[in-house]
Amino acid sequence: MWNDPVNAQSLMRERNRLEAAISAVSGVETELADALELAELAEVEGDSALADEVAEALKGLKERAARAELEALLSGEADGNDSYLEINAGAGGTEAQDWAQMLARMYLRWANARGFKTEIIEEHPGEEAGLKSITVLVKGENAYGWLKTESGVHRLVRISPYDSNARRHTSFASVWVYPVIDDSIKIEILDKDVRTDTYRASGAGGQHVNKTDSAIRLTHMPTGIVVQCQADRSQHKNRAQAWDMLRARLYEMELQKREEAAQAEADSKTEIGWGRQIRSYVLQPYQMVKDLRTGVETSDTQGVLDGALDPFMAAALAAKVGGGEMENAGEG
Repeated sequence: MWNDPVNAQSLMRERNRLEAAISAVSGVETELADALELAELAEVEGDSALADEVAEALKGLKERAARAELEALLSGEADGNDSYLEINAGAGGTEAQDWAQMLARMYLRWANARGFKTEIIEEHPGEEAGLKSITVLVKGENAYGWLKTESGVHRLVRISPYDSNARRHTSFASVWVYPVIDDSIKIEILDKDVRTDTYRASGAGGQHVNKTDSAIRLTHMPTGIVVQCQADRSQHKNRAQAWDMLRARLYEMELQKREEAAQAEADSKTEIGWGRQIRSYVLQPYQMVKDLRTGVETSDTQGVLDGALDPFMAAALAAKVGGGEMENAGEG
């Protein structure tokens, strides 16, 4: 380990992950035994206050056990890695671009609530409002494992704030999630297969960012994958980040091939519209967010848009990894 610090670091991360998983289960077992002893004592002594306290403790233990069970499902090859989150507005101009910005806010709030760190890698504002596209780097334990089931088309139905006639509009935006890969995963890319374009970074960022061609766009011609980075003032650093993103996208594509052999090679080429939806967010004429894969739904639309995504992620993860919905995975 002393002679191979890179491998040692990876090994220690794995050790810490396993230790945390074991500790979570051991802690639940110990506290359950204590709670059962107290329950017996409360029954013998007829202590209703103690019985209520035990009931509350058991409720908390049930929630912790469910979380531990979910965490145990995050055992995929790259589940423990950091993650890239890419959002693209569908057809529909300002409406769709505003929806893309709402989705970006939702995921940023979800990540913040989980204690994950986020960094905006690329952002293209709409002409009037919203975002044409945004790429966010999400850093934290199991970031990719949690986010990976969010890939797909998200549909919004609402009364448009941009329509003077207050008509109901349907908007689409696509979400694409792929893992950050480390040096232990080798992805070979031929230089001749990649086209490099430079352009001026958009949005706020200082005079240097806006007046020089510091932003980088890489196009992998065999697959059609495009990645962009404008996070730094340095074109060199943006180029390095873009290559990391391209390697990650190609790796994620290989994971998809292995996990879902029947699925088409590149969902990113699918039209952002009907047919590829994974979740509907209806704000008018009623309030409902429904996941079309698992059936999980809630009328707390504002809560979901504020980042309350765990019930949807939990059910989708259980269905994807466990082969079906986990009991109570969609509650909350």
